Amino acid sequence: NALPQDITCLAADRMLIFASYDNILHAFARNKEVVHTYEGHKARIHLLQPFGDHVISVDVDNVLIVWNIQSEEEYLQMDFDKATFAVSAVLHPSTYLNKILLGSEQGSLQLWNIRSNKLLYSFPGWHLAVTTLEQAPAVDVVAVGLVSGHIIVHNIKFDETLMKFQQDWGPITAISFRTADGHPVMAAGSPIGHIALWDLEEKKLMCQMQDAHSTAIAGMSFVPGEPLLITNGADNAIRVWIFDGPGGTGRVLRSRMGHSAPPTKIRYHGQNGEQILSAGQDGTLQSFSTVHEKFNKSLGRGSINKKKSKKKGLKLDTMALPPITVFASEVAHQSDWDSIVACHQGYITCTTWNYQKTSMGAHKLRPEEFSKHKPIDIYATSVDITSCGNFAVIGLSTGQVDVYNMQSGIHRGRYGKERAHEGAVRGVAVDGLNQLVITAGSEGLIKFWKFKTKDLVYSTELSSSPSGILLHRDSGILGIAFDDFSISVLDIETRKIVRTFSGHHGRINDMTFSPDGRWLITSSMDCTIKTWDLPSGCLIDCFLVDSAAVSLTMSPTGDFLASTHVDDLGIYLWSNRSLYSLVSLRPLPADYEPSMVTRPSTCPVQDVDVAGDEETCDEMIEYVSPEQLGEQLVTLSSLPESRWKNLLSLDIIKKKNKPREPPKVPKSAPFFIPTVPGLIPQYIAPEEENDTQSKVVNLGVLAQKSDFYIHLEEALSTNEYAAPLNLLKSLGPSNIEIELRGLAPEGGGSMEVMLSFLRMIGMMLNKKYNFELAQAYLALFLKLHLKILSSEPNLLEEVSRLSTQLEETWIHLRALFNQSLCVLTYMKSALL
Repeated sequence: NALPQDITCLAADRMLIFASYDNILHAFARNKEVVHTYEGHKARIHLLQPFGDHVISVDVDNVLIVWNIQSEEEYLQMDFDKATFAVSAVLHPSTYLNKILLGSEQGSLQLWNIRSNKLLYSFPGWHLAVTTLEQAPAVDVVAVGLVSGHIIVHNIKFDETLMKFQQDWGPITAISFRTADGHPVMAAGSPIGHIALWDLEEKKLMCQMQDAHSTAIAGMSFVPGEPLLITNGADNAIRVWIFDGPGGTGRVLRSRMGHSAPPTKIRYHGQNGEQILSAGQDGTLQSFSTVHEKFNKSLGRGSINKKKSKKKGLKLDTMALPPITVFASEVAHQSDWDSIVACHQGYITCTTWNYQKTSMGAHKLRPEEFSKHKPIDIYATSVDITSCGNFAVIGLSTGQVDVYNMQSGIHRGRYGKERAHEGAVRGVAVDGLNQLVITAGSEGLIKFWKFKTKDLVYSTELSSSPSGILLHRDSGILGIAFDDFSISVLDIETRKIVRTFSGHHGRINDMTFSPDGRWLITSSMDCTIKTWDLPSGCLIDCFLVDSAAVSLTMSPTGDFLASTHVDDLGIYLWSNRSLYSLVSLRPLPADYEPSMVTRPSTCPVQDVDVAGDEETCDEMIEYVSPEQLGEQLVTLSSLPESRWKNLLSLDIIKKKNKPREPPKVPKSAPFFIPTVPGLIPQYIAPEEENDTQSKVVNLGVLAQKSDFYIHLEEALSTNEYAAPLNLLKSLGPSNIEIELRGLAPEGGGSMEVMLSFLRMIGMMLNKKYNFELAQAYLALFLKLHLKILSSEPNLLEEVSRLSTQLEETWIHLRALFNQSLCVLTYMKSALL
């Protein structure tokens, strides 16, 4: 888990890792959670030394505190006078019980017993500040690094100097001894990134590893019993060197590195959303993996002449190219030739890079007229690479736009007679099919050119000067950022501005489209990152970050948004919450105040706006679709087909389901009382055995009136048919048939109830809902009671009224169905 500020000091024992920031010391267990916190220093801690059950920390005010690790209490506090003994190094000599050796900026050393708090011995030293102390493999022997570049190998038991070495590169920053594999070697680090290796048997310099890091060596350590040296430096790199070559020199076995200066431009490479290409102010181009650091790779630094650069080394390299400002990459043909083309700051030559070989490419792309001399004030401003990976289109600050072949590096033509634009080219883009090239100039024009013939097709004037353009190839949408901080979206088919967004209050640094082209995400110097929804033309997301985002890129799979920020070395990944939870994409109000969001880290943070979003999610979940969207619409019920479709063929189904053997009568009462099928469980009334009953008697007279029957009777007077309809909807097909049979006089019903049923159907057709139920119920009713209906004038009149009503509704529906079917058939069969 992350600490609130940058870690300034680090140390470890076998169980815990100690890390300090400012004046507070923390102990981590299992490399992740903070288990102890030690507070008591007034100034910044700059030295740490774990010591058995204790840990020693020294701050810049010269206060040394010995802490008890478990209880977090101070065991001992020692104050030293800064003028006479300013502590600059701490060491616990092996086998010296309860004793620590302190080095000072004045050059003297002191050996203390911290259990009894006594000064045991004071070494006069060499009158030069001690920068580092390191225990040698031999007991009583300690290596002392001095600010002058001297290393003294000293026996502290007899206060005798055994050996003395000197390196020429300034103070000693770190010392480590190679142990247990038969080679007595001492390594020393310097502030300019070189490492010296000394042979302790022959007491001489064995070899030098120059430019092991591009900045000071911060720490180094030989792996016990192995020929491996781990080093790290302020250049944001950690390297493992293996010593298996002749002459005792080391080579890099493994390394992990980031940019040593903030990244200026990042772009996803390829379609799997796993690699991010990043160009930094340190002049390097690197590829970072979103899956695991082991897939990261560095493509190195740009150089005018690679061979000469290698000979000179990093420090003296006058051939190094300035940092990359913009680049374009394409995966097609990346295994055949260079797949990345980049522009450098204030430099006319564009370079190519090979992703497969992880190195700078073979070609330098620049107009032929500048091949002899390099102009100072003309430089490449924008670049794009075609989706086939064959051509690069480069725009210059003079307004020229050139095309080059990526395989051979040959110049293939120029847009416009002399130049494409009057002003500097602010952006170039090639469409997905190599038909059009779109260029934007600082004079406020956007021009469309034929890719092959180089003819001007169309030119349109913009409201102000564009600062950059971005094309979403799949949808043909061009995002244009302006110098007045507004954004426009242009459709390259119709060549019209289709959306305009305003709301940023600072220079727009970068833009990126979501993979489906529905969102445009922009970052600006006003420290906001905004998401614009293109179909609705609304701002749907906006948040503030503590330092402005310099570059943005959205994953081709849509899962992450990557950002880099001002004065920050890292690339931050933001996950797309709409992929795994319900997010309301409502337009934000005009007076929306964005909340500050902490940048992603390994520490789980609860941002403020999460709670706000969850409320809107709940609102969306609670939304229930009404029974009928509009009164004029014909609406079907939401009941399953089994409830109404087979009503007319129930007798056939019953015949099919009839068992071959007659069912056996149960001898005794069942354990469970049977229930009526339906949504609301109701018990079946026990049948009374009455064998003597005559078969001529009308059973309907004896039957009880059902709920449905009672509701229909009530509806005759109230004219409210919702209750009987809801009851009918809750019943199964066979129950519906029983209920409808019971409406006829021979089933125990009456003419009035039959009339009431027909009126209920009429009401359903009037209101135009449950349309298919009305049809099914009416069909069954007619099938059952056709004889009675034809003999009763009252019912006949109601039926004829229903008939005309049905006819009208069906004619209207049939016209709509036929029209839709016609269009569908045409779409499927016509040669469009």
